[in-house]
Amino acid sequence: MRMTDIPFGTTDWSAIEPTTHAGDVGVATWRTRTFGDLRVRMVDYSAGYVSDHWCSKGHILFCVDGELDTDLADGRKFTLTPGMSYQVADGTDAHRSHSAKGARLFIVD
Repeated sequence: MRMTDIPFGTTDWSAIEPTTHAGDVGVATWRTRTFGDLRVRMVDYSAGYVSDHWCSKGHILFCVDGELDTDLADGRKFTLTPGMSYQVADGTDAHRSHSAKGARLFIVD
């Protein structure tokens, strides 16, 4: 990842207008900033959330709060708890997430 043309700035995530994205079950609430091709999000998953798709996009994901379970298409399973992260490149390791308890994530993609 190469970040260019982004002047120094701060983000008050509570001031960013949320958008709601339905999962197969539950909702994901995104607060999003975009800097050129770079998308930065604070995402809250409701308790019981299940993603509505398999994702092949690359992400760097940090678990701020709660617990996130991620299944990979090859059968592997991972759980993130606060302070943990995962990273995956575009086009590799299709993944689908769900959260029984809910989670807050900081995501860069």
